[in-house]
Amino acid sequence: MLAIAALSTTFLVGPVVAAQADDTSTILKAMSDYVGGQKAISATFDSDIEVITPELQKIQFTSSGEVQLSRPDKLRAKRTGGYADVELVFDGKVLSVLGRNINAYAQLDAPGSVDQAIERLRESFSVAVPGADLLLSKAYDELMAEVVDAKHIGQGVVDGVECEHLAFRNHDVDWQLWIETGSRPIPRKYVITSKTLAGAPQYTVRIKEWRTDAPAAPEKFVFTPPADAKKVDLAAMADIDELPPGTAKGERK
Repeated sequence: MLAIAALSTTFLVGPVVAAQADDTSTILKAMSDYVGGQKAISATFDSDIEVITPELQKIQFTSSGEVQLSRPDKLRAKRTGGYADVELVFDGKVLSVLGRNINAYAQLDAPGSVDQAIERLRESFSVAVPGADLLLSKAYDELMAEVVDAKHIGQGVVDGVECEHLAFRNHDVDWQLWIETGSRPIPRKYVITSKTLAGAPQYTVRIKEWRTDAPAAPEKFVFTPPADAKKVDLAAMADIDELPPGTAKGERK
């Protein structure tokens, strides 16, 4: 009798899970299509990154920032925290990264689109734009590339805004996304949880303000370094983030 019950449960759960995954993909694809279709985006955000100390204590570091994007080839992003003040500017030809807290900047010839610039920063120099995957013109393809499980958890509220709550699993990380309901399916909260480190540290981005009604002025994407800033190689700035000096790489998410 128990075997029959278990077998019945298997047949019942299978289609539900499959339907749920389809629903999740539909919601994520709607977000990707909406965001990818916006020619101009400006947003402000708060981000948290957690580390696990050698004593297995979880410590969280917080920063805030803003992003301005003009498709196909203009991007400006900045993030300020207790240990870093970083700005990135891409004008379609040159990538510039400024570390105000170290009074240094680096530049890289990188003609192409915003998508190509984000990919090159991440893959070649380990410099990340917070939540950058959500801004790509084809975010769905990038986000779903290594997903092994997807669930539509239900509804949630982020900063007073009703959202669809999605959860995904990759081999190395779990990640969650809250997407605003209605005619403007924008990302409101993004959480990445590491499965390779004890304590499962997380990286969280919360979108506070999102605008698409007015493109940024062209001068917003012109980089002018401080007069006394030192120019360095971009590889020397790869570790600029919210973490304090001396934090071991193995401790971060």
